[in-house]
Amino acid sequence: MDKRALSAALGAAVAAVLAVTASASATAAAGEVLTTGSSGGPAVAVGDVLSASLATGTQARIATTSGGSTGITCNTSAFTATATANPAAPGTATESVTAHTLSNCTTNIIGATGVQSITVNNLPFNAAVSSGGSLTVTAGAAGPIQTTLKVSTILGTSTCVYRAGSLTATPNNADNSLTFSNQLFTKYSGPGTCPGSGYFSAKYGPVLDTSQAGSPAVFVN
Repeated sequence: MDKRALSAALGAAVAAVLAVTASASATAAAGEVLTTGSSGGPAVAVGDVLSASLATGTQARIATTSGGSTGITCNTSAFTATATANPAAPGTATESVTAHTLSNCTTNIIGATGVQSITVNNLPFNAAVSSGGSLTVTAGAAGPIQTTLKVSTILGTSTCVYRAGSLTATPNNADNSLTFSNQLFTKYSGPGTCPGSGYFSAKYGPVLDTSQAGSPAVFVN
């Protein structure tokens, strides 16, 4: 082999090595859909428990109209979910929403004098988190997404049951939050004192991986 042929062969070999290295680096940099501590940080492990309360200074609201001011306001709310799959990004991670609570609630609905309780039924729900920056909650095996409200009224206690086909939230890595905006629930059962619809809005954050030491914040990649 002459010098020019040898040089070309060596050049091709080096190029091939560099291409493989670059490909491996890109794959490594991508990381998993859900990571802790930073974008591209350690992966959230399957089985890890993720949780969040309302973001500081915010409230959860169930309005009778989209974006309206009449409805129910809750000062305390939190959710807990378990990671069930966390593939490499870009992709879709999945979770099982095992708990969702709302309490310390008040109402300004005409005829209502107070909120006795709000119970989220049929847990766990399924959740899918995409690299595109959205989270979708859908019904699990126990039944549809359902919430039962017990409201005190001037006529006594009204039990209002609401259902939703699915819920969508937006993750934000800037503050590790998850925001639901005007998510529609439709009345499934209850007396006429129960509004026909409820629009749920809340911002939770930071979302934390409580299974890891120090409960680091969760990022979506």
